[in-house]
Amino acid sequence: MTTFLIRHLLLLALSSSLFAQTLSVTTDRADAIYKQGESVTFTIKLTPPEDAVIPWNITKDGVDPTTNGKATITNGSATITGKLDEPGFLICRVGLVTADKKSLKAAAGAAIDPMLIKPSMAPPDDFDTYWAGEKKKLAAVPMNARLTPQSSPYKTLEAFDVQADSIGNPVSAYYARPIGAKPKSLPAILTVHGAGVSSSGLGSATSWAADGFISMDMNAHGIPNGKPKEFYTALSNGELKSYSTRGRESRDTIYFHGMFLRLVRAIDFLTSQPEWDGRTVVVKGSSQGGYQSIVAA
Repeated sequence: MTTFLIRHLLLLALSSSLFAQTLSVTTDRADAIYKQGESVTFTIKLTPPEDAVIPWNITKDGVDPTTNGKATITNGSATITGKLDEPGFLICRVGLVTADKKSLKAAAGAAIDPMLIKPSMAPPDDFDTYWAGEKKKLAAVPMNARLTPQSSPYKTLEAFDVQADSIGNPVSAYYARPIGAKPKSLPAILTVHGAGVSSSGLGSATSWAADGFISMDMNAHGIPNGKPKEFYTALSNGELKSYSTRGRESRDTIYFHGMFLRLVRAIDFLTSQPEWDGRTVVVKGSSQGGYQSIVAA
């Protein structure tokens, strides 16, 4: 399972497509996994084929130090190599400004002994005790789930706006389930959001339910769903501006403390549903959502 996830995360190579021309980067191994000291070959392709000189840079984990160069594209492709002598992620980025002033960018990554990557620091001695205590506090708060029916894009599904009490802001999400599902018959999935301020996604919740899940898409902040764009812009520029650094002096006051407890409460909700199969809970997200997914797991 770990190899599957690493492979698919790394091979989601970023590419830009403007008009008929595309730029891409790929590794010479399908799984993009290498040993320390092994050479990684990145292939740059320009489609349709065209001769060009393309700047590139290679970094470890996307930060300095950076190795820079220029690749000469001949017949639409070129190769460059890199390596790491320690565990980490080798990231190759390329870019090109076309003759009509359009910007094309692409990137690919290679994992170097990813299972040997160590934590940057040890957890606090009381880490497990602290979070067991916080979850105990949460468990003392009744869930008090409120479900408001929503219009579903699928006739086979029913959808709801869900508000459920937590510590601080509530869980605020959209929930969807197949109509008439038998008890203990379906896996559960919780999708969580990247950085920013937005409503939960009804489309996300219903698309996963259409694939046979009981499904919840939860916004990161416990804010109301389905409001006009201006509502979320005002929050982003006002009350929730720079939320990611708020209260970071203490684990009790940091903004993410409440977000983490809402993850627990969202899973409380999903696993309390009669349709849940009692075995499978998936949490999915990218960027800040990936952070939440790890915490939730």
